[in-house]
Amino acid sequence: MLPNLSVIFVVIAVVLLAIVLDRVLFKPLLRVMREREAAISSAMRAAESAAARAQAASAEFDANVTAARADLFKQMDERRRAAEGYRKELVAETKANVDAQLANAKAELEAQAAKAMATLESEAEELGKDIATKVLGRPS
Repeated sequence: MLPNLSVIFVVIAVVLLAIVLDRVLFKPLLRVMREREAAISSAMRAAESAAARAQAASAEFDANVTAARADLFKQMDERRRAAEGYRKELVAETKANVDAQLANAKAELEAQAAKAMATLESEAEELGKDIATKVLGRPS
């Protein structure tokens, strides 16, 4: 028994159609899918690399900020110490000036008091002589 000619024709048509579809549709489609998969893999690797670089840059930035803050605090502390030293020096200088002025004023006051005391003593003696002369009626 010979198969019907139409069955052979259908089988040949199906085989030809499978070959044409394989070459025209499936192979290009598979190639595009492989290329797309490779592109996605490449993009994922690039994204992971970029994320790692960004994380490293962020860590470096944080380290730089921390170092800059430490340097700033160190400079502020040095300036504070310098200002405190200057303030102490200024207070000591002012105290020395005030002490010197106070000593000069005391010395001047003591000199004026001694001079006033001497003047009062001589005036008291003169006044005593005048009183004695007037009371006793005789010159001394």
